[in-house]
Amino acid sequence: MQFKPKKSLGQNFLKDENILKLIVEKADINKNDSVIEIGPGTGNLTKKILFKMPHSITVIEKDQNLSNKLKADFKDKINLINKDFLLMKEKDIKLNDNIILGNLPYNVSTEILIKLIKTYKNSKYKKLLFMFQKEVADRIIANYNTKNYGRLSIISQFAMNVYKIKDVSPNCFYPKPKVSSTLLLFIPKKKIYKINEIKNLEYITRTFFNLKRKMIKKPLKQIFKNFSNVEKKLKLKINDRPQNLNPLTYYKICEEYEKLANK
Repeated sequence: MQFKPKKSLGQNFLKDENILKLIVEKADINKNDSVIEIGPGTGNLTKKILFKMPHSITVIEKDQNLSNKLKADFKDKINLINKDFLLMKEKDIKLNDNIILGNLPYNVSTEILIKLIKTYKNSKYKKLLFMFQKEVADRIIANYNTKNYGRLSIISQFAMNVYKIKDVSPNCFYPKPKVSSTLLLFIPKKKIYKINEIKNLEYITRTFFNLKRKMIKKPLKQIFKNFSNVEKKLKLKINDRPQNLNPLTYYKICEEYEKLANK
């Protein structure tokens, strides 16, 4: 049965055999692993995962018609959840020790990634392996002092070491998107900087990068009443722009913000 992809759900199904094999290879799945696939679509990647005979595989598919197809095709070989991953609560799905992967819909890919980063403290999954629009992937892996560096770079790199696996041609998908894609691997860091709530880091980075053409004095004044104390303590150069500060500096700024918030 042929399914017509829904633009509203950002559906571009990965069909290239070599890329599907590459994803499974880089996921390094063995028989003891539990796997979660987000947005399995027509099940092309699901088939490749099953060849590795993992301990279990859970697929999360929002689209009812596709869920029906997956249920018919794979039966009890998979645990099927017909829900929107972004609306699921942490308690509804066990992420611990899982390998989580997927060809994410372009329109919600960053939201899915941020949600997973927010849950990492409580849900210590093994790794993430996701397909992103190339432009988004470039922002995720960007270094400071580069044009693509920003909020997404800082938040993504907070708990994860991020590795670019491969750029992927539009020809590898159906329907063919207008942009290239990139496959990224995320390995959790053994030690992460002490930040209590990722939402605070979101606030800090949003404040800075909403004023990214301004010197950092302006966002610092918005965040801290006595911003000069923070400036001196962290040895900040007040004439720098937001893109000049490395991720660690933002984590330290966030730590100072949380200290003041808890007083």
